[in-house]
Amino acid sequence: MLATTLAEIGEQFGLTVVGDGRVRITGIAALDEAGPEDITFLFSAKYLSRLPTCQAGAVVVSPKIATALTRPGLIAEQPRLAWARIATLFDVSEAWPDIHPTAQIDETAELAFGVSIGPNSVVRAGAVLGLDVALGSGVVVGENVHIGDGSQIHSNVVLYHQVQIGSHCIIHANAVIGADGFGFEFDPAAGGLVKIPQVYGVRIGDKVELGAGTTIDRGALTDTEVGDGVKIDNQVQIGHGTKIGAHTVISGTTAIAGSTRIGRYCMIGGAVGIIDNLTICDRVEITAMSLVTQSISDPGRYSSGTGLMPSRQWKRNVVIFKKLDDLYKRLRKIES
Repeated sequence: MLATTLAEIGEQFGLTVVGDGRVRITGIAALDEAGPEDITFLFSAKYLSRLPTCQAGAVVVSPKIATALTRPGLIAEQPRLAWARIATLFDVSEAWPDIHPTAQIDETAELAFGVSIGPNSVVRAGAVLGLDVALGSGVVVGENVHIGDGSQIHSNVVLYHQVQIGSHCIIHANAVIGADGFGFEFDPAAGGLVKIPQVYGVRIGDKVELGAGTTIDRGALTDTEVGDGVKIDNQVQIGHGTKIGAHTVISGTTAIAGSTRIGRYCMIGGAVGIIDNLTICDRVEITAMSLVTQSISDPGRYSSGTGLMPSRQWKRNVVIFKKLDDLYKRLRKIES
């Protein structure tokens, strides 16, 4: 257990200390669950009513609500960013093994200093693993895969052939990178579908994090690309040939069809659907459960779908929705 003081935390992260800086801090916790040796975070004034009953030893707040503090704390312009940084002090990282005897490593693979490989992992011909790369158990690294320095690949991840992973990436369990894109063409003569070979690979930039169960398909006519600093949540599907700009964030269960271009610094909510061959410019936010059916050329916030309502009301509205075209024509006729 790490033990430090509030003053030491404030000094390390450049935050202003309020009250007794000698308060002992041994952990972090939620506002309603923190104890006398925990530090907690108040992200918004709407939670101020919970502060009097909070038992935390210290609270991180913004300057706007600092006057409400009745106990020691830290003042941060961005409390959530302060949380991200302070939490690193208490993060218990996974212990990575050396090279386990059950690992299968092709003799042509190149392993830099400090590489860790867990039980039953496979590293195939021509693979290159950089400094301090860590593979969990059951990882498959395909032929000619390159993994940059300091990247962590968790258990049961599969990296198909010709995948490139940048430096200091984190790929969580059961992700699959470089499987075939979904490409078929109907052959009338044969009466069936002909598979289109997916001959290109996947390129992942530096400091990318990919969530558990996420899949990124390889390309047919160009590489699938994920830019530096991109963060992708669990169970996201990225179609073949898609390009995602740097520092974009994509929430869970979103599905992006092939050959889509997504800009830098975008924020895509959970369960969003994006059809193929679209272009989305930089700094676009798409709210959860939206269906994107056209390109977006202007930055901003976009939504689609209908809001939640009682089921009976929704059923009545669906009936009306089906009549909108007829109602519109009647209205135009009246107006003319």
